Amino acid sequence: MRSRRPFYAGVFILLITGILLSALRHYELDIPWLPGDQQTTWLVEARIDFEAVGDPVRASLNLPEQPPGFRVLSEQAASPGYGFSVVRKQGLRRGEWSIRQATGPQTLYFKAQFTRDPEQGTPVSEPPPAPEPVFWEEPQATAVDQVLSVARQRSSTPESLTRELIKLIRSSDPDQNASLLLTENDTHDLLPELLRHAGIPARTVGGLVLENARRLQPLKPFLEIHNGERWLTFNPRTGDQGVPDNVLLWRRDATSLLDVMGGEASEVNFSMMRQTIPALSLARSEATQEGLGFLSLYQLPVEEQGMFRTLLLLPLGALVVAFMRIIIGVRTSGTFMPVLIAVAFLQTSLLPGLVTFIAVVTVGLLLRGYLSSLNLLLVSRIATLIILVIFISAGISIVGYQMGFNPGMTVTFFPMVILAWTIERMSILWEEEGAREVVVQGAGSLIVAVLAYLVMQAPLVGHLTFNFPELHLVVLAAILLLGRYTGYKLSELHRFEPMSEHEP
Repeated sequence: MRSRRPFYAGVFILLITGILLSALRHYELDIPWLPGDQQTTWLVEARIDFEAVGDPVRASLNLPEQPPGFRVLSEQAASPGYGFSVVRKQGLRRGEWSIRQATGPQTLYFKAQFTRDPEQGTPVSEPPPAPEPVFWEEPQATAVDQVLSVARQRSSTPESLTRELIKLIRSSDPDQNASLLLTENDTHDLLPELLRHAGIPARTVGGLVLENARRLQPLKPFLEIHNGERWLTFNPRTGDQGVPDNVLLWRRDATSLLDVMGGEASEVNFSMMRQTIPALSLARSEATQEGLGFLSLYQLPVEEQGMFRTLLLLPLGALVVAFMRIIIGVRTSGTFMPVLIAVAFLQTSLLPGLVTFIAVVTVGLLLRGYLSSLNLLLVSRIATLIILVIFISAGISIVGYQMGFNPGMTVTFFPMVILAWTIERMSILWEEEGAREVVVQGAGSLIVAVLAYLVMQAPLVGHLTFNFPELHLVVLAAILLLGRYTGYKLSELHRFEPMSEHEP
């Protein structure tokens, strides 16, 4: 007897492969498991105001690139009369507006949409050149040495030295050395200068605190140091390391946030708004050729996408038919005729589909009885039935249209050849086994078709089958397992009822 282990091993491989590929697609492409999932995004608008003096104008705004914890979804500039382009200068992205001549108050806008991406972190980079020591005049030079000496004694790494310096400078009761430095230096400028004097690359960056429906907000200064491997961010007010979840680092490498030539009194402010969009729409718009993106069905033309949305439902219908026939024991007219009926119901909706199907089959059976008296060959009889079924369907559509019953027009979605074969099979069944068997198999076909329709029209099923086609491997594994079932069908258990009556 052949071993069953290879069979069950193959089924197990199908199950695991389908689940793992679907999970990989979910985590790599951010495709949601549920169709109604929402994704939070932030719409940030930068507003640039300045006074043009009548000369050619060029305004340059630093643009964020791969901000830690966020991913850029879209960018857009709105500035009537100005030319706009995104350029890269010295490795930095900047948005540039230009116009031949402008006079008076000018307002430029730049909008960007961001979404949270915890995996988006600061990339590993080559350490920048060692900073040159900052020149200090006395008595500040002595105060700097004293402050750094105290901080070095309490630290062992660039990160700990940074935290200790922040504590000393931000202390509610600073010592005399820190007080001396604070009297002539701004805190946000003092910290990076102290770190550079200590040989640690440091810079001040601009972060935007995201709060819903806030307007005209400035960038808040944050401190970044390089520890030899990557840039680390610190809050210069509290000493906390890392970028808070609600902070978007807008300006990092750039020496300036905004440069304006041909204008004066320039300033930039930010407004922001929290939005929610369907997570599936977001994932679809970001489908790329990387990873599993090239296998996405969203890469196909829209017309073909619509076709595959229906085709990918067929395996679920086949699973329902296999379960109902093998486990339940429902008898149907034709093996997978119910699946095709269910597909037609998806187009016509359930109730109109049932009415038209029963009407076409009933009229077709009456006409098939007349064809039997003509003693036609099988091929001619089937061809005649196909033509008659088309006429019947057209008649039902016309009558439905005249009565204002629009669903009647969709009867043409029914597979005509299959309907003709169904009528032929039912007619032969009527002649061989009687009307009762025709009713049993016809009712069984409709019951299974309705169940398959209910499964196939579920929004979750349509979402999973189209966005995670790998799950069809799981469906295949389930159908293979059903194919090995050799037990009793549920519909056959009534045969054992007399045995239970004789039990003591």
